[in-house]
Amino acid sequence: MAPTLTSSPTNLRIVPTPLTKESFAPFGTAIQCPLPRDLTSAPPLSTLPPHSPAPILANQSSALKYSPISPLTNAYPSKCPSGTPSSARMSMFSCFPRALRTLPASAALAETNVFDVRILERHPFTTQTFTPVDLSSQGVEEGEEPWFLVVVAPTRKGETVTAKDKDGNTVTVRDPPDLTRLRAFKARGGQAVTYGVGTWHAPMVVVGKRRVDFVVVQFANGVDDEDCQEVAFGEGVVVDLGRMGGETVKMAKL
Repeated sequence: MAPTLTSSPTNLRIVPTPLTKESFAPFGTAIQCPLPRDLTSAPPLSTLPPHSPAPILANQSSALKYSPISPLTNAYPSKCPSGTPSSARMSMFSCFPRALRTLPASAALAETNVFDVRILERHPFTTQTFTPVDLSSQGVEEGEEPWFLVVVAPTRKGETVTAKDKDGNTVTVRDPPDLTRLRAFKARGGQAVTYGVGTWHAPMVVVGKRRVDFVVVQFANGVDDEDCQEVAFGEGVVVDLGRMGGETVKMAKL
């Protein structure tokens, strides 16, 4: 059970922005094919706009290969305290739609749906990549397809904070998340995300009417606190999702 921070923001409200390579760069890598969806054959490389990494022809010139598109980092051998060997791990996470909460209209804000962020986790010695399967990139704004919410926070490196464990004892959390700089991104089919080593993030949040399955790639060594570290916090940290199809309200305090 994650320790609960004894001090955290109680009126933080953030609005998600579209997931892009540039906006997500401080937290990891956003992955998306740069080609138009209606492109049906591999074009001459000279006709393509500049891209890093540059594509090469593959599969008897029937494919374009972009490599590498995201880091696959294993820091266990040099940094994990136990010295327990790690191995590459590929998993399937079947993520079901999350329950949202509706905030009533007020003098300053329209009625809006929110997701309550109650826990963050991080993987201190490995990247972690989530790739959705069976999820179309079409119909996102119209609500025809589910989408996923990526919630991240930078690390307060070298700092410590206090927390309470499940028995009420005071414990120390090292390198905690900076909740005042929490960010949220709206991702769709056709996009994947790699969390950087040690990046704090919420467990995957699916919004919509059906589940989304993700193939997840990371390293692990089976030592709980080295594979995954968690912190929990109380009420008041929310992601504002607007009216689910209407205009998203501007960032504001609760």
